[in-house]
Amino acid sequence: MTVLQVGVIGCGNISAIYLKNLRKYEHLHVAACADLDLSRAKARAAEFGIDRACTVEELLADPAIDIVVNLTIPAAHADVARQALQAGKHVYGEKPLAISFADGLAVQAAAKSAERRVGSAPATFLGAAQQTCRHVVDAGAIGKPVAGTAFMLCHGHEHWHPDPAFYYQPGGGPLFDMGPYYITALINLLGPVRRVTGSARASFSERVIRSQPKAGEVIQVNTPTHLAAVLDFECGAIVTLVTSFDVWHANVPCIEIYGTEGTLTVPDPNNFGGTPQIRRAGEPQWQPVTLTHPYAENERGLGVADLAEAILQGRTHRANGGLALHVLEVMDAVIRASETGAHVILTTTCERPAPMPATVAAAADTPTA
Repeated sequence: MTVLQVGVIGCGNISAIYLKNLRKYEHLHVAACADLDLSRAKARAAEFGIDRACTVEELLADPAIDIVVNLTIPAAHADVARQALQAGKHVYGEKPLAISFADGLAVQAAAKSAERRVGSAPATFLGAAQQTCRHVVDAGAIGKPVAGTAFMLCHGHEHWHPDPAFYYQPGGGPLFDMGPYYITALINLLGPVRRVTGSARASFSERVIRSQPKAGEVIQVNTPTHLAAVLDFECGAIVTLVTSFDVWHANVPCIEIYGTEGTLTVPDPNNFGGTPQIRRAGEPQWQPVTLTHPYAENERGLGVADLAEAILQGRTHRANGGLALHVLEVMDAVIRASETGAHVILTTTCERPAPMPATVAAAADTPTA
């Protein structure tokens, strides 16, 4: 079996679950990790048995690295991705693809020029719950989807995250932080978005960190923290999306899809597992849906594995750059709609990702360019 060599850039909070999971895939080998703080890279290398820790420049210059996994902060996503592509690497990044639509376009242009692939989180839509919901929708169990709702409501990350300031800067906020999970899940179920409108505000100008080690520090809020949007999908469905860091408590579904023959309740798209529920027209109560697909645990890294498998098999990877760019434009359009008071017609579209197989498959040993 051909094994692709992976280099991880960014050894912060999210890197641990990636490094743990990437070791499970036979067609991947994590050969190096890098961070601006070399001591953090060395600590992760020791923790997970990685061959070497190095600087970002050294990792990018290594001709043996096939795929760069970009786990930097959102503001650095586009720059690191472009550097990796220009160095001849495929790249898979944490969400969002970039903090501006213009930067996302630049990443795609760099990929085209380098003839390399871009992948992007979230890959939670590849997990058991979201793929089961995809199967339910595709099977026509709720009829034709006509509408939906999606809610991500909490009171921000300063209560638990060790370094939460970036969540309140451009590229953060509830939409850019959590919106990719919800919008990607909706596209997996319904296809691409055609038109967007919305309203956005920052309800509090400052936030106080309550978590260690920076408890008591004040964050200046420079991005909207409550956003309400209406997404018109190409299939005709109209979805209301609300994301907020300003809500203490709520009792709403994560996602519901309303069809001509019934309703599907979709589990939290930030997770791989969960129990979907369905209630068809005339039925007296909700029924749980048995999961039809694997990967119900925290499988962050699955998107990287699918990218590598797709390279080896010569097919399109599912958490791909076109999907990520479309999600980025949807989020950008929500803010532009709020600023202009108008609907925004999207300039991008994307293919609905292919469904995952219902069983775990090994990568084919068929190397391709």
